[in-house]
Amino acid sequence: MTKKLFRVSSMAAAAALIAQPGFVRARTLDHMTFDGQGPQASDSYGNHRGKVFDHAYRTHDGLWNMGEKYRTVDSTGAFLIGELERLDQTLHMPLASVSWSRDIPLREDVTIADEQSSFTLTSFGSAGNLGAGNGVRNGKAWIGKATDQIGGVGVDTGKYPQPLTPWGLEIKFSALELESAAKLGRPIDDQKYEALKLKHSMDVDEQAYVGDSSLGVGGLMNSALVTNISNVVNGAGASPLWTLKTPSEILKDVNDMLQSAWSTSGWAVMPNEIRIPPAQYGYISTQLISSAGSVSILKYLLENNIVKASGQGNINIQPVKWAIGSGSGGTIGTLGTVDRMVAYNKQKQYVRFPMTALQRTPVQYDSIFHKSTYYCRLGVTEVVYPETFAYRDGL
Repeated sequence: MTKKLFRVSSMAAAAALIAQPGFVRARTLDHMTFDGQGPQASDSYGNHRGKVFDHAYRTHDGLWNMGEKYRTVDSTGAFLIGELERLDQTLHMPLASVSWSRDIPLREDVTIADEQSSFTLTSFGSAGNLGAGNGVRNGKAWIGKATDQIGGVGVDTGKYPQPLTPWGLEIKFSALELESAAKLGRPIDDQKYEALKLKHSMDVDEQAYVGDSSLGVGGLMNSALVTNISNVVNGAGASPLWTLKTPSEILKDVNDMLQSAWSTSGWAVMPNEIRIPPAQYGYISTQLISSAGSVSILKYLLENNIVKASGQGNINIQPVKWAIGSGSGGTIGTLGTVDRMVAYNKQKQYVRFPMTALQRTPVQYDSIFHKSTYYCRLGVTEVVYPETFAYRDGL
């Protein structure tokens, strides 16, 4: 079939011509009259040719899909931006929760040269001079005028070492990446440094709370030294879950745990810190003690615990994600398994986490690459007095 070209003198004539049956719209190189045009082939100079491809088309750097609208260069964050598009230049980092410094004191005396952190625990002993034993109301170190032999005291000191494991990550970027980032106004070196700092903080957080399985060590939530571990009792609803308990039953769980840790320390140290999973914290923070009351269960617990009643201060109840699934038989970080709460005293003589400050090597130049290694040492949470701790599972 032969196609004819028509020249028209006005827009009205053009409209009438287009309305005729069988009319075929001409193709042009400037695409101004093409409706729903797909991608166009281009030569090596970027000039578009009129042919339309019904499938993917190939360019100098590979095969591209027809539906692709944006091309990115991930290493420098370069984007094709429309003329009427406003790009927010703020660096939006991944969301992460890090709270170890709130809950565990830092032991700062360790250095990068140390391979272990350790502490000593001393026991005292003395035998009674009179009586048949050392029970209550017996065994005091009495002496008399005719005493010719006086007893003494014994001291036994044990050392408890823990590894200080080296930690390190490298920041590496090429001179080309630096130039591209400088032109874009997004410094790639700063972005990679922020990523490294976030990774470091998350690793420290995990090490401090739950330790490391490859090293065979625990943390604040799962220390093998703590033996005061049990499940919370069932409430009137035949369930240990706080969502199915009354406020008074939840208060009993808290006070029983506090009193248990106080008892195992010989009534010497009263715990004042409690950490619970976020879901349970959210429940007691928002649930009222009664339908007619205006006080949340959390405030009820803070006002009616044995620590406050004894005049030894206030307890501090905070949420921590590592309590999720950290109970016996649970899977750490997995909802719906066995959760745990912990009671302890946060003073440095009872618990602390040893680590060194983050250091870096000088920038090294390797061909077009710039490299620098950041490193430190991470220790193991030192539970110096495990008898001041108490774990309760299944809440």
